[in-house]
Amino acid sequence: MAASHEANQWAVEIEDLVKRFGDFVAVDHVSLKVRRGEIFGFLGPNGAGKSTAIRILCGLLAPSGGRAIVGGFNVATEPEAVKKNIGYMSQKFSLYDDLKVEENIDFFSGVYGVPPEQRAKRKEFVLDMADLQERRDSMTRLLAGGWKQRLALGCAILHEPPILFLDEPTSGVDPIARRGFWDLIYQLSESGHTVFVSTHYMDEAEYCHRLALMYRGRIIALGEPSTLKKNLRSHSLMYLDSSDPLESMKALEGKKGILGVAVFGAGLHVSVQDPASTRRQIQDLLGQRGIHIRRLEMISPSMEDVFVAMIEEEERKAS
Repeated sequence: MAASHEANQWAVEIEDLVKRFGDFVAVDHVSLKVRRGEIFGFLGPNGAGKSTAIRILCGLLAPSGGRAIVGGFNVATEPEAVKKNIGYMSQKFSLYDDLKVEENIDFFSGVYGVPPEQRAKRKEFVLDMADLQERRDSMTRLLAGGWKQRLALGCAILHEPPILFLDEPTSGVDPIARRGFWDLIYQLSESGHTVFVSTHYMDEAEYCHRLALMYRGRIIALGEPSTLKKNLRSHSLMYLDSSDPLESMKALEGKKGILGVAVFGAGLHVSVQDPASTRRQIQDLLGQRGIHIRRLEMISPSMEDVFVAMIEEEERKAS
């Protein structure tokens, strides 16, 4: 049986997965496959169903329907086997603040069943990987968020699991610490680990090999970040910097030829059908309201633009 597990190129296989809580459908017929060694992103707003799906894949929640195979094991019938073959890092990092850094590592070595003769070696590996050697005697509660994050990741891989599930691991961490954490994720992927990570930070989607855009419990797009952006070709995108962004948005929303308007930084991203004719239309509409245009130009879409466009399309279908 083990040989067949190794021969399978898929680390995670999900088919028609459903999770209901009473009448509420948190995960709505989700299907996808994740390759071994892949960094796979689950992108979506809070409440989209990402965390629920990950908890099912970790064997922590029973599915209401469908099928999920993780590392060759069925999450519904073999949850304990699944748990032994994965690492899981939750949003709250799952650390004990009243323990020192290395005491947390010792504790989780026991929890994950690391053989006693390997524990010292694995501890040093984690301390080196997370750059925590000089902080090994520090109380965990005194660590900054980025260092806690590194420690939590290290504890999750003590038992050398082939598959890692990271549920919103960078939530509440500053941008510099987030980028450093992603460097660690790349290292793990290069060493053969499969990393399944959920996030609501759109910029982090660019770091994934492939990703699923999730909204209201369903996957509304699936593929490589570059491919998803290319697929937005039917939506030409313009950046608008004006003297009054809020009034500009009110003036443009719902107008013919304008597919969507979204706040982006200090300006607006305007999705249009025909840039040539729409440019004059935007200038006229804002001019009538006395709004000065400082900048109006074509731009390439970001993952945030892709996600906004996909959500707006879903909303139009539902209306």
